[in-house]
Amino acid sequence: MENFLQYLSAIWPLTPLFLFIIAVSFRLLDNSTYLFLKKDILVNTSNVSRQLLKKQIRSSEDSRFKKQLRRALLFRNLQQSFMILAVISLPVSFIFYFLR
Repeated sequence: MENFLQYLSAIWPLTPLFLFIIAVSFRLLDNSTYLFLKKDILVNTSNVSRQLLKKQIRSSEDSRFKKQLRRALLFRNLQQSFMILAVISLPVSFIFYFLR
């Protein structure tokens, strides 16, 4: 058990950073603003809300556009999930770091 805690204390402090990098990668893959501008739908910010994405998925008749919006919504959800995991893992990483 002592070796396992030592191993976790060595690796765990970097976990929030890795989760944050993964979240940023998913944010970069989310191209929802470009999709809206390509369809001549004007948006106020570069961060399109999830409600607007869902509304456009329901109201759009173009199947290709719907598929692209679903993928953008999936990337948005993954990005938010990894950001939450990074925030949650930060205090745990401090605990494991100081247990060493």
